[in-house]
Amino acid sequence: MIRIRNFAVPFTDETDLKELVAHRLLLPPQQIVEVVVVRKAIDARRYRGAPISFVYILDARLAGGRGAEKRALHRFKRDANVEQRAPVKPFSVPQAGRQGARPVVVGFGPAGMFAALTLARGGMAPLVLERGQDVDTRHADITRFWKGGGLAPESNVQFGEGGAGTFSDGKLTTRINDSRTKDVLETFVAAGAPEEIRCLQKPHIGTDILRTVVKHIRKEILRLGGEVRFGAHVTDLELDADGIAALIVNGEERIAAREVLMGIGHSARDTYRMLLAHGVAMEGKPFAMGVRIEHPQTLIDQAQYGEDAGSLRLPAADYALTYQDPVTGRGTYSFCMCPGGLVVAAASELGRVVTNGMSNYRRDSGIANAALLVQVTPEDFGKEVLGGMALQEELEGRAFQLGGSDYFAPVQTVGDFLRGTSGSKDFLTRPTYAPGVRSADLHACLPHFITQALEGALPYFDRKIAGFADARAVMTGVETRSSAPCRIRRDRVTFLAERTPGLYPIGEGAGYAGGIMSAACDGMKAALAILAQNEHNRRHE
Repeated sequence: MIRIRNFAVPFTDETDLKELVAHRLLLPPQQIVEVVVVRKAIDARRYRGAPISFVYILDARLAGGRGAEKRALHRFKRDANVEQRAPVKPFSVPQAGRQGARPVVVGFGPAGMFAALTLARGGMAPLVLERGQDVDTRHADITRFWKGGGLAPESNVQFGEGGAGTFSDGKLTTRINDSRTKDVLETFVAAGAPEEIRCLQKPHIGTDILRTVVKHIRKEILRLGGEVRFGAHVTDLELDADGIAALIVNGEERIAAREVLMGIGHSARDTYRMLLAHGVAMEGKPFAMGVRIEHPQTLIDQAQYGEDAGSLRLPAADYALTYQDPVTGRGTYSFCMCPGGLVVAAASELGRVVTNGMSNYRRDSGIANAALLVQVTPEDFGKEVLGGMALQEELEGRAFQLGGSDYFAPVQTVGDFLRGTSGSKDFLTRPTYAPGVRSADLHACLPHFITQALEGALPYFDRKIAGFADARAVMTGVETRSSAPCRIRRDRVTFLAERTPGLYPIGEGAGYAGGIMSAACDGMKAALAILAQNEHNRRHE
């Protein structure tokens, strides 16, 4: 096949891609047998008056086979955007088979889920232990909490089938360059995700569809011989001279284990403490905290699309903003931007308030929201291993009290925040956080270095997106769980934890990923390392 890169098409052009490709390759349309969209992005920069365009990477198959393709490529040998498509190496999983005790996967978020799926594909029949509940029970518990019911500490936005990403936006964008991302996307599509995620530059599934997808992946793990247990909280470890010997579940059940993949997620604070108490090598690391900000989606659409805002051919617009304080050098940035979404209550512990963002597949709420985060370094929390976690807990407790101690969240308009006042309820959009909100001064629950950075960033962001710092725009506190505040140290090749043989820290909670895709790939790579080692052992027995 012939690959065509940087193929820009005005977004209003509805001409069939086969016809457009034929024109690009100077061929009659009937010679184009097939066009496959490899990547589709939006270019809204309007450089020198150019229209908003869809920019493609396309693979074209020609009538006449390799001979016709060779002749076409010869005509474009000086064109860097037309080339022979490189052969695609199929993804394969070593068939190690099960020997001795089955591997145990702790946590059923993206890292644990894809680790378990990979192990199951390799014939190792893994056991998955997830402290939270299955996604349907979890959805019911979360809905009840958002409607004012009690928080379920083991079944919430953080804990349960699919992990924290299930109740976010299902964003699949990633900065990692890993061939396994294709297999992750194909797995999602096979489990019911939209086929477009294969090619979109910024793919997303949406919480509503993702709930079904994770169930189907679980069923595939079961079909392949794995086992998934919910309500199975790993509360302790047993270690011997060879490393991991057993896991203690729910404080009483002992499960023998020699290979344990820890995909615990960034909110498993009790597990962090337990691992540290057993001497597992850990370190504090930089992360970020801040608030959520909301705007009308039309404001963002108009800023990004101009006069074309509102077109049904364009998706709800997003943004990515960064700012570095010229004095302190501390960075502030937007994170987990959710077009057409809402701000959600993401607490997992009693007496604490945490926010997150969520969107369904259609992104049609009419409200845009994003986290505005400020960099936090180990120097900010005393460089202690779990000092960042303690700081998170402190701010979440402050937010809980400031919101009225009933899981309402504290909110403040941008105008009040910048003026140092509070109490305004003239909101640009109605706050979407449920169970509810109370007007408060966010300076009272955030440290000075965060509020100072936000005060500098907001006017700067307003220069990038007119109206971003509108005095009536509402900010909700606090956003603390953007990433893990610590890292479980491991070997780069074997994925084994330092000082603890048999333990494989994986995913975002272990400090090695930053989203669904990178966490899924991390879990896969650790599982592949185990499969490779088991296959090696079998061949040399």
